[in-house]
Amino acid sequence: MSPIALHRAILFGCAGPVLTAEERLFFRDADPLGFILFRRNCETPDQLAALVADLRAAVGRKAPVMIDQEGGRVARLRPPHWPAFPAAGRFGALASLDRDAAEEAARANATAIALTTGAAGIDIVAAPVLDLDLPGADRTVVGDRAFSGDPAVVARLGRALAEGLLDGGALPVIKHLPGHGRSRVDSHVALPVVEADLDTLERTDFAPFRDLADLPWGMTGHLVFTALDPDHPVTQSPTAIRDAVRGRIGFDGVLCSDDLSMGALSGSLPDRAARALAAGCDLALHCNGDLAEMRAIAAAVPAIGPETAARLARAEAWRRPASNRPVESYLERVRELLGRLPTA
Repeated sequence: MSPIALHRAILFGCAGPVLTAEERLFFRDADPLGFILFRRNCETPDQLAALVADLRAAVGRKAPVMIDQEGGRVARLRPPHWPAFPAAGRFGALASLDRDAAEEAARANATAIALTTGAAGIDIVAAPVLDLDLPGADRTVVGDRAFSGDPAVVARLGRALAEGLLDGGALPVIKHLPGHGRSRVDSHVALPVVEADLDTLERTDFAPFRDLADLPWGMTGHLVFTALDPDHPVTQSPTAIRDAVRGRIGFDGVLCSDDLSMGALSGSLPDRAARALAAGCDLALHCNGDLAEMRAIAAAVPAIGPETAARLARAEAWRRPASNRPVESYLERVRELLGRLPTA
């Protein structure tokens, strides 16, 4: 069995911009596979690089470190220390005028993102969002985080973004499997229920994920699809993961849950983690950095097994050397291409 199987099947957050002594000891003993960072962890480039190095030192290896850096509303690295990256919807708007230009812009923007995060040692970026921007949905969940409501446009721009992240040395994470675009409530607060039939889902929500199912990492959505499993959110549904994520969509990469702390899930946090892993997630994700919660969750999360270890190894084979061009050269091209959009 690969040595990676010794690590616990979870990504943890941490509380602030500097690790505490208690956190160091906990991470050493719990040995999570890796970590995820949020705005509370990111103050300056030097501070962030030191934090990433300290997280890895705590577990004694080059553990994966993930960040949500989509651009627009979802950006953990922000000015004045980091660039302001456009939201996905801007590239979708450009695609309605010139799809080739939109793909070039999305790829260049993603490379700039990966180079920016990579400068701190962060090596996984939780993007692209492949959810659809659909009428009637809660726009606080997706909205301009999506490229478009057209599955073909989402697939093409999602592929461009993923390739750009790879060009910058980061691994992409497609989200939120099998599609969050029909959510009418915010899954951070409550559990969305989607009642669309399977034929509709196959043609729309599932389609971009199916087109990008070869990519190395993916993240589940906390929502119920009544056509798949009316009783459990996808993250905790063996049926939905087996039949939709792994089956109809064909995704066989590393599957990570969305954040266990979100209001869409019920039960204790250890139970949420155990149910996600039992359903077929390779990894659970706990983001808020609460040490007491992490201790409780760690007791319920097993070591990574051989199937997940194999997926992680295949994912690592996707890594490319990061571009040596300056970030600003990519951002200049993005500004030039997006400058073709009409001003509001």
